Amino acid sequence: MANEFILETHGLTKEFAGFVAVRDVALRVRRGSIHALIGPNGAGKTTCFNLLTKFLKPSAGRIVYNGRDITALAPADVARLGLVRSFQISAVFPHLTALENVRVALQRQHGHSFDFWRSKSVLDRFNGRAHELLDDVGLSEFAKTLATEMPYGRKRALEIATTLALDPEMMLLDEPMAGMGHEDIDRIAALIKRISAKYTILMVEHNLSVVASLSDIITVLTRGKVLAEGNYADLTKDERVREAYLGAGHG
Repeated sequence: MANEFILETHGLTKEFAGFVAVRDVALRVRRGSIHALIGPNGAGKTTCFNLLTKFLKPSAGRIVYNGRDITALAPADVARLGLVRSFQISAVFPHLTALENVRVALQRQHGHSFDFWRSKSVLDRFNGRAHELLDDVGLSEFAKTLATEMPYGRKRALEIATTLALDPEMMLLDEPMAGMGHEDIDRIAALIKRISAKYTILMVEHNLSVVASLSDIITVLTRGKVLAEGNYADLTKDERVREAYLGAGHG
């Protein structure tokens, strides 16, 4: 039977020249959930996220994914195991169409990074799956549209499609709503909710209305430590959380 928790950290710590940005963080992400990481500016969210996705090396502690210690692995090796960071690892090329962007990601997933130099007949074998992924993120009508000509929210959806092309089991989303208007926020939030039926999602997000509507569990960080954890309703009743974050005008 698979472990209930797909991702766990034990004593995760990161120190920069005497400054401890993340201190002794114990995080457990339940398989099949949407888990949010929130906190005030400087709480250590981004550092923690970079540790989990292996863009930073921890000063102490362990990271376990699917029962395997991945603390010493490189980002590319972790991605191959199915732990993929969206908007960082996903490749979106502005002068390729949406279909071509997804096809490039599919080529990379299948170990054919240079297939775009080959004949059209070789490339076309990825078209069926590419169209399926575009449909999954609501971009079927943009298949032949250059990425540079797509609205901002649609580009974000395309980035998620290229991430899904890497066949992840868990997706880490770094502020997926950043820079979006209300219409795009609603669209991407609905997309994240839809894909969560198949994937575990961990996200850093400042928009508390999105966090409240999407998240099954929320971890609140402050000063590099875990302050509290629970669902949104319970956390809003926690005076420590209200003082440190929810009542501080963030959102």
